[in-house]
Amino acid sequence: MLSSPDFSSARWRKGPGSGDGNCVEVAQVPEAVGVRDSKDRQGPVLAFAPAAWESFLGDVQCGTFDL
Repeated sequence: MLSSPDFSSARWRKGPGSGDGNCVEVAQVPEAVGVRDSKDRQGPVLAFAPAAWESFLGDVQCGTFDL
């Protein structure tokens, strides 16, 4: 389990096709990748180990989660 990484100075970004609607933002610091709700920027951040995030992205690209 990760300790609480500091995302206070992280650069948050979201996908170019997300528009102004319901989306998430992602930021990376050396020890973790954070994901948050773009409508609640002061709310909770889900933190993932970089290796876990890379594995997730690989599965997304391979279509593992396609419905």
